[in-house]
Amino acid sequence: MTSGEITLLVVAVLLIPLAGLFGAMDAALQRVSKARVDELRRDGVKRAGVLSGVVAERARHVALLLLLRITCEMVAATLVAVILYRIWGGGWQPVLVAAGVMTVVSYVLVGVGPRTLGRQHAYGFALRTAGVIGALGRVLGPVATLLILVGNAITPGRGFRDGPFSSEVELRELVDMAEERGVVESGERNMIHSVFELGDTIAREVMVPRTDVVWIERTKTLRQTLALALRSGFSRIPVIGENVDDVVGVIYLKDLIRRTAGGQDVRSDVRVEDLMRAPTFVPESKPVDELLRDMQAQRIHIAIVVDEYGGFAGLVTIEDILEEIVGEIADEHDRFQRPPVEHLENGSVRITARLPVEDLATLFEVELPRDDDVETVGGLLARELGVVPIEGSQAEVAGLRLVAESTGGRRNRIDTLLVCRVPEPEEGADGDEPPAEPPAAEDTGADGSGATASGATASGATRVEQPAGALER
Repeated sequence: MTSGEITLLVVAVLLIPLAGLFGAMDAALQRVSKARVDELRRDGVKRAGVLSGVVAERARHVALLLLLRITCEMVAATLVAVILYRIWGGGWQPVLVAAGVMTVVSYVLVGVGPRTLGRQHAYGFALRTAGVIGALGRVLGPVATLLILVGNAITPGRGFRDGPFSSEVELRELVDMAEERGVVESGERNMIHSVFELGDTIAREVMVPRTDVVWIERTKTLRQTLALALRSGFSRIPVIGENVDDVVGVIYLKDLIRRTAGGQDVRSDVRVEDLMRAPTFVPESKPVDELLRDMQAQRIHIAIVVDEYGGFAGLVTIEDILEEIVGEIADEHDRFQRPPVEHLENGSVRITARLPVEDLATLFEVELPRDDDVETVGGLLARELGVVPIEGSQAEVAGLRLVAESTGGRRNRIDTLLVCRVPEPEEGADGDEPPAEPPAAEDTGADGSGATASGATASGATRVEQPAGALER
């Protein structure tokens, strides 16, 4: 072997690890996160600022490193083929041997080994070589830019993408992989997936439906409004005008307390319309993510949802949207899960509002009115009342007295009811004197007016009563 051939062999041997170095730099640069690099720069990590500039033009530097790696491999393979050709004196055997040897060497020493090390130690390797990458980018930047333009022209729309994913599906898969490896918890994974689903969720799916909304007429006084807020447990109540579809405002409990605190403005003729705030209307088809941004920008916590005909469909709050991300939000009243049926010592039965009507009929061996729109006992009570039931609301159905006992959850829905049989009236001496109706419950409330607050009595076997402050619909 001549001195010239030895020189060519040395150059080929040096080009192989150089190609491996470029491969490791390429792998590390594609692995690092821009957010993580910015955090390192803020923490004052050495060379993090240089790496931040390199990551800012990641596509150009990755294309340049790829070009340098391929160039080193091709030159090394060519030099080995020339050396073998001279030693064997021609023929096709030197070409085949050079191709086989360089394929194995490139796979092990350029492809697998260095790139694996670059991915495993991405940040450390990228920080150490950031200066070299930046210098190469400044010197050979036009070449890399030209390669990117040529590549984009050949494969339009399939150029370099900044990140390990290019679609929501791939990002979801990445989150699932992170959970499997213990990087994120199961609850965190569910929250991330819920964030993705916000754009596909509309206001109608998260709103409080119209049937569950407690509202008040604009002509009611502040005292009546305060009583309703305290009884229902809601701090924001829609105000209606001529009918339920005519929502004219929203009254806030804090405004009521501020107005009436310290005995200020105790006049009974001050109406709720004098203190209500202007409502914000949103269509029920509005995406939840856009709705959240709008509510944040306008600094509001409640919005009135209207249907395609402009009717009142329900209301939505920021808490409703947050529940789509973090799940059901429980309050301080949700301490334990009650059994669906609980027999009390006084003979009455405490049941959950979600108990099916059929189960109630079976429990008391009675026949209850059939209604395809009512499935639960809570819904049965609401139908008989004609209003949203609040604590203390009661109705008599098929010989049973239903009393709303307590509320639960953030929306203050009726949680439990007390059910008992209505005692049969004792007949008089002649047997024809009708029993006396029990007096309507009086509620002095906040204003001490002592106004009667009983609802309309239905004909037949149904009788309803509603506490003060509730409104019929």
